[in-house]
Amino acid sequence: MEQPIFSTRAHVFQIDPNTKKNWVPTSKHAVTVSYFYDSTRNVYRIISLDGSKAIINSTITPNMTFTKTSQKFGQWADSRANTVYGLGFSSEHHLSKFAEKFQEFKEAARLAKEKSQEKMELTSTPSQESAGGDIQSPLTPESINGTDDERVTPEVTQNSEPRAEPTQNALPFTHSAGDEVRSLTHLHSTISKHWEAELATLKGNNAKLTAALLESTANVKQWKQQLAAYQEEAERLHKRVTELECVSSQANAVHTHKTELNQTIQELESTLKKKEEEIEGLKQEIDNARELQAQRDSLTQKLQEVEIRNKDLEGQLSDLEQRLEKSQNEQEAFRNNLKTLLEILDGKIFELTELRDNLAKLIECS
Repeated sequence: MEQPIFSTRAHVFQIDPNTKKNWVPTSKHAVTVSYFYDSTRNVYRIISLDGSKAIINSTITPNMTFTKTSQKFGQWADSRANTVYGLGFSSEHHLSKFAEKFQEFKEAARLAKEKSQEKMELTSTPSQESAGGDIQSPLTPESINGTDDERVTPEVTQNSEPRAEPTQNALPFTHSAGDEVRSLTHLHSTISKHWEAELATLKGNNAKLTAALLESTANVKQWKQQLAAYQEEAERLHKRVTELECVSSQANAVHTHKTELNQTIQELESTLKKKEEEIEGLKQEIDNARELQAQRDSLTQKLQEVEIRNKDLEGQLSDLEQRLEKSQNEQEAFRNNLKTLLEILDGKIFELTELRDNLAKLIECS
């Protein structure tokens, strides 16, 4: 998971791709520039957003160098993005802090790269030693289960002798059981597909909500810091106004300066108000995200209930299959008994025919 580890504010520039000399501003005002760390890939990135647009997305590599070109301006080249980024800070302190973090995370990226190379060398050594061995063919589904031609399919043997039809009492039970089995199977398949789609949608919404919550939490912390800084600045300006009113003997100059400071204070108060409104909006989004999480939990519980119902239906389906198999076995036994009776009856008829022939011969002889 990627998380912000350091943030500051600066004006963002990029080198002109045509002249490769002039700087082109990519933000109209100072924006937040943050270092992000991805613990899964062990990667550090510099990211800055102007609204919803990413104006900086630079991955830190060991070959990068951050250069201070003035007291408040620094730059670095990103070969992957094929550009040069420039940052203009409000003070030299902010520039120095950003440069220190750049060097720190660059060194961490270098160490991570060396560790990954060492692991690759360790894993490549055994593989080279075993390269001269016999190469076995990979297992495939065909080699395990057999090909379609090799799989044996049951053959249906047809009896040359005529079979007796089942009784009328057995036929309705057989057809009704088969229809019920097919209907239960179709119902089970439909319900499973529906809830699988619902679960996939919920997982996607959960991932989006998690990302939005993380981003909102990071923004809230940053805005709280900015609010504290604005409040400190307002207090300092108020004290400065008081000192100027007491010390200065030039009423007009003091009045003009006071007016400017009051305007600055009003602007800061307006900015504070906007930030507070944004924080309220973020709190509302977090509440909405919690409601969606509750809905997700409810749907998950319903899915579990449906799975339990599916298991019950599977049990009923198994019971009906057993009953159907039993009925078929009884019908087969009845056919066999009827066949035996027909054979006995044929034998008796044959004996009666011989007896009739013998009697006819006796009558003719007499």
